[in-house]
Amino acid sequence: MAKKSRVKNRAQAAASGTAAGAGEVGPRQPCPCGSGRRYKACHGAPGGAAPVFVVRPFEGVPGECDIVAMRELVPAATATVAVKGTDRVVQLCTLLPMAVPAMARDSGQVWVGLQVQHHFGDPSRDLAAVLERALAQAETGESGVVGLTESPGDGPRLQDLIEGDSLEVTVHDGFDYWIADVEDAGEFEHALEHANESVVPTSRLTSVEAAYWTNVGPKEHLRWVMPEPEDALLDALARLHVAGADVIVPDARLIGMFRAHGLLAPVWDLPVGTGAEALEEPAAAYKAALDAALADETPLTTEERSARSGLATRQVTIR
Repeated sequence: MAKKSRVKNRAQAAASGTAAGAGEVGPRQPCPCGSGRRYKACHGAPGGAAPVFVVRPFEGVPGECDIVAMRELVPAATATVAVKGTDRVVQLCTLLPMAVPAMARDSGQVWVGLQVQHHFGDPSRDLAAVLERALAQAETGESGVVGLTESPGDGPRLQDLIEGDSLEVTVHDGFDYWIADVEDAGEFEHALEHANESVVPTSRLTSVEAAYWTNVGPKEHLRWVMPEPEDALLDALARLHVAGADVIVPDARLIGMFRAHGLLAPVWDLPVGTGAEALEEPAAAYKAALDAALADETPLTTEERSARSGLATRQVTIR
């Protein structure tokens, strides 16, 4: 009887339009924003987000994958960007003091914090809104914090403001960049010391894009944000897994992936003591093999389909 009820409920949900159709997110599925919560409890909750949720908000932004990495998994990093209509130095930061959204600095620079959750449906538009407000404040000669307390509406997105075709990311050992343009940092020393205690060693690989090694104490990981569409990427990852070609270094293991802002990021467990430098050549070789697998249009074998299914369900925690 219970089984029939469940079947009936699913049929009624589909008929009423509450079930997820092609390209839609089901209420019990993980929210695409990467929060780890179910969609119905996050961006699918009444009043919990803007009516339209943008699944891949940073598509088209220079360095999309690194933007996602800085927002979701890198503790301390910065990237200077060129913004249309101004020569002012604008710096994207993983995190700002007190986790503020943006700052107009005494130096005249404008800093934007990426690890801020506004919950208005489109992080790219939210970040663009605080960027524009901080630029406007800097133009008045005033320094200070800028926030966002309401939806920015139909304002511009980062894609509309940032120029260039790449992003140069600098990974820091801590948050000392907070005081890089400050002459007297005395008042910040305690907050800086406390913040630096939370930072784990992290390095960005130079041989490939948006791949980050990290040491979380008892383990080391390689976390690699990839831009390819999910279905095609899962197919390619499955082909390499079955072929035994996804072992980045000896004894490394692909343990799963996380989803954030419409992208997949495979995660490898690494032997302790591996370090970032030892990953450079193997990562470049893996990228070449992955590109070949992405170009392979032959149907997946039974074993590859099984591997694909397993990979798709092995979601790991970002932090």
